[in-house]
Amino acid sequence: MSLMPHRFFRLLTVAWVGSLLTIGYAVAPVLFTTLDRMTAGAVAAQLFRVQGVIGVVCGILLLGLANLLVRRGSGEYRRLRWLLAGMLGCVLVGYFALQPFMNAMRVAAVEAGSDVGHSVYATRFGILHGVSSLFYLIESLLGLALVWLLPSRVGVAADEEGARDVARKVAG
Repeated sequence: MSLMPHRFFRLLTVAWVGSLLTIGYAVAPVLFTTLDRMTAGAVAAQLFRVQGVIGVVCGILLLGLANLLVRRGSGEYRRLRWLLAGMLGCVLVGYFALQPFMNAMRVAAVEAGSDVGHSVYATRFGILHGVSSLFYLIESLLGLALVWLLPSRVGVAADEEGARDVARKVAG
């Protein structure tokens, strides 16, 4: 069996989980410590929107690849599909169900001449932000589990494939 789908699966996993962790736990906190709250919030919202798109694209591609690999006999990917489905569910709820409401409150507060933290929307925004953060945390933990559980026998398959190539060259 070709190793290309396995490698592509790993690449997409690392891209998704790496960007998820970097934006959520490195970039966003730095934004809020170096910029004013309103600017940091606007930039963070844009970054999380991009992260949401990355999550949906990677999630769909990874689910498709996992299904392909399971059909080709790589049963190790069967359980990974549940992690992927959970991560994709978190993305869809967090970014495409909660974020539009949060952005609408942010815009309404700015139009009223205030930032969302000092507006009539502050409490509702805080609740939605907390729920959104919880979904982000769950997605992050599922992502770490996904990376941890990536099949390690692929390297053995690569060694076996390489040995077969050498044997063919010697025999041929």
